[in-house]
Amino acid sequence: MFKRSRFALALLAAVIMSTQAMAQTDLPKEPPLPAPLETMAKEGAQLRYMGNEGGLDAWMAIQNGQEQYFYVTPDREFVLLGMLFDKSGKMITLQQVSKLQKSGDPVLDVLKANVSTPDASVTDQLPKTEGDIAKALKTPSEQLFADVESSNWKALGKDTAPVMYMFIDPQCPYCHEFMKTLRKDIEAGNVQVRMIPVGFRDETRAQAALLLAVPNAQERWFRHLDGDKDALPVTPGVNEQGVERNMAIMQSWKLNVTPLSMYRAKDGKIKIVQGRAKDLKALLADLQPAQ
Repeated sequence: MFKRSRFALALLAAVIMSTQAMAQTDLPKEPPLPAPLETMAKEGAQLRYMGNEGGLDAWMAIQNGQEQYFYVTPDREFVLLGMLFDKSGKMITLQQVSKLQKSGDPVLDVLKANVSTPDASVTDQLPKTEGDIAKALKTPSEQLFADVESSNWKALGKDTAPVMYMFIDPQCPYCHEFMKTLRKDIEAGNVQVRMIPVGFRDETRAQAALLLAVPNAQERWFRHLDGDKDALPVTPGVNEQGVERNMAIMQSWKLNVTPLSMYRAKDGKIKIVQGRAKDLKALLADLQPAQ
């Protein structure tokens, strides 16, 4: 009886090991990111590998609430943007995304990614390189402002309003107070705050990364200010490279406080406000009008 039990246990273990091996084989092995997608990741895009079909590695990229689908040729020399169909007209991309959504990825659950048709203007969506945004700068303040303009930010307010950039930490109480003071002017179109999320702790970096990824950052941020704990959940697995880039800008210029605001004044000079503005009315009156 003992021998038979040992044999049964051994057989069961062999079956389990075989099943695990098959399950692991079914999981797609993630290849290295091609260079264009690495750039998108640094700008805060959430990237997920969707497997290989027809020799093409497939990636989903989610940025500013929009999904895009990329296919990489076997020689890794070319990256294609769009949907993949088989010879019968069946949309392979839809199957890949459906399988990905069933994987239980918490980031996808938060972002609620769905298949959508990519915009026709491909060239406008491709990320710019640092060389593309380089400018001939004369002063350190102009260099700093150019770095801030090229950071990963989310706009709060109307496009027709004067612009002010602000580094914020999602859990910084002083950021909360300043934003609450500005909220009426943001909603009234008196200022557009280009919020640059950073995080000085693991928890706040994850929340900052989520702010860069969601399509409704203004709504979520104001809900967060109102005390809604579900507005900015700490989501495991969220890509934090976009936030790290913002942090790198602060560190390179030895900026270590939040909120930290920066704007171009009516006289053309770059001005910096550390903490809350002492005279908000004077600050808003000093902003250069929107171009």
